[in-house]
Amino acid sequence: MVIGAGPIGCELSQCFARFGSQVWLIEAEHGVLPREDRDGAEIVRAALERDGVKILCCGKQLQLQPRSDGQTHVSLESHDQHREINVDAVLVAVGRAPNVEGLNLEAAKVDYDIRNGVAVNDRLQTTNPSIYAAGDVCSRFKFTHAADFMARIVIQNSLFLGRKKLSALTIPWCTYTSPELAHVGLNERSAQQEGIAIDTFTQSFAEVDRAILDGETEGFARIHVRRGTHTIVGATIVATNAGDMMGEISLAMTHGIGLGKIGAAIHPYPTQAEAIRKLGDAWSRTRLTPTVQKWLRRWLEWTR
Repeated sequence: MVIGAGPIGCELSQCFARFGSQVWLIEAEHGVLPREDRDGAEIVRAALERDGVKILCCGKQLQLQPRSDGQTHVSLESHDQHREINVDAVLVAVGRAPNVEGLNLEAAKVDYDIRNGVAVNDRLQTTNPSIYAAGDVCSRFKFTHAADFMARIVIQNSLFLGRKKLSALTIPWCTYTSPELAHVGLNERSAQQEGIAIDTFTQSFAEVDRAILDGETEGFARIHVRRGTHTIVGATIVATNAGDMMGEISLAMTHGIGLGKIGAAIHPYPTQAEAIRKLGDAWSRTRLTPTVQKWLRRWLEWTR
């Protein structure tokens, strides 16, 4: 049994199921990957179930009881149904806690708490101006690549009088299920929560030739732009190699490259990354308004 259907819970559930284990996956919220794009998470959920993972979402009143035979008795409520299951092992994948106890940070006048870790400002400086922190101990982005770039900020700010900010980083991430689900920036729900108006463009891999040839058509690439512009504010890709493709979107967001410019860049054919170029074309077609069409027709009539 795996408790928690976040990235780690989903990845390891699918892994153990493919190795031949019978796996139960429990999640307190509805579905899996609750922080991700719901359409993308639904594709991952269907893939997990195809591989034999039994998902019990909306789980409540979870209780674990060791048995004399070495198994664990699990009882819970899922969608108003009572479940009782005996399992060989339980994997708790509901997040991680920062390792700050026993460091005597009080003596260094570094503020922290057990849940969130070390307190830092936007330049990764702790409450002791001479001490900086980076990585999982102080960040909500608990990824190796995020810790890497946070460490670069610490080096520049602490040793070379830099003024780099954590908030300036564009941090993508990927859930390594099959298919993968990669994400960067905002999705529709977070954009709504922040009051940011967006336009959304989606390209199904069912209409991308390479994905059709590979038999990998169930995913999609989705990019959100600030409404009325081609400024990219977020993206989700669900595909076999979604994490590899997301780098292009992260690059564009980091350096202010708009979706229209991505569409103007030639992508090799046939590749699944062509889906990203198609999204650029989709944005460009929105510029062909009725007024533009009218003047274009007049121009063509006049120049014939």
